[in-house]
Amino acid sequence: MTFNDIFKSSFLENVTEFSAVDTLIGMLFALVIGLFIFMVYKKTFNGVMYSTGFSMTLVGLCLVTTLVIMAVTSNVVLSLGMVGALSIVRFRAAIKEPMEIVYLFWAIAAGIIIGAGMIPLAVIGSAITGVILLLFANRKIHENPYILILNCRDERAEETALHLMEKAVERSVVKSKTVNTAGIELTAEIRMKDAETSFVNRLGDIDGVSDVTLVSYNGEYMS
Repeated sequence: MTFNDIFKSSFLENVTEFSAVDTLIGMLFALVIGLFIFMVYKKTFNGVMYSTGFSMTLVGLCLVTTLVIMAVTSNVVLSLGMVGALSIVRFRAAIKEPMEIVYLFWAIAAGIIIGAGMIPLAVIGSAITGVILLLFANRKIHENPYILILNCRDERAEETALHLMEKAVERSVVKSKTVNTAGIELTAEIRMKDAETSFVNRLGDIDGVSDVTLVSYNGEYMS
C-alpha cells in the first residue's frame, strides 16, 4: 500500500464525516450542564476545605467526555483505536469526601449521554439529580454530635460529672474509659439539645474534674 492509496482510502473520508453544528450544540449543552454540576457541588459542599480545582475539573470532565463520545460514535474504527489509547492512561486522584465520587460519575455520565445525542435525557436527569442533592444537603440536622473528654480524679467526681452531663444533653454514650494512677479519663459521644455548651464550664467547676474537652464531630473526617 502506497501513501497515495492511504490518502484515497475511505477511512480518512469517514473520519472527516461529522457535523459542525451538532458538535457545537453538544459542547454547548455539555458546558451548561457542567456549570450546573459545578454550582450544585459548590452549594452542597460540607467538607473542611473547598477545592476550586476540583470544581473546574467537573466542568472540564463533562466537556472532554462529550468530545470523546462524539468521536467514538462517528466512526467504528476510531472507536476501537480510542479504546486502545485510553486503556494505557491511568488516573490518580485523591478523593477527600465520599460525595466527590458522585459528582465525578455525574459529570462523566452527562458527557456520555450528551455525546451519544440524548441531550433531553442529560438535561432532565441532571436537573433531577441536582434538585435531590440540594434538598438533602440543605436539610438541617438538629442533633449536633460532639465528643466529650473528661479527666476526673476519682469515681465520686466522675459520677457527679456524668449526672450533670446527662441532665444537660439529650443523649450520651460512653465510648471509652481509662483508669490509671493519675485518675480517670472518660470519652463520651453526646447529642446536644441545642447549640448551648455552657454546661462544659459547669463540668470544669466540679471538685475533682481537672480537664474538660468538647470536640465537634460529624463522623466524616478522614485521616
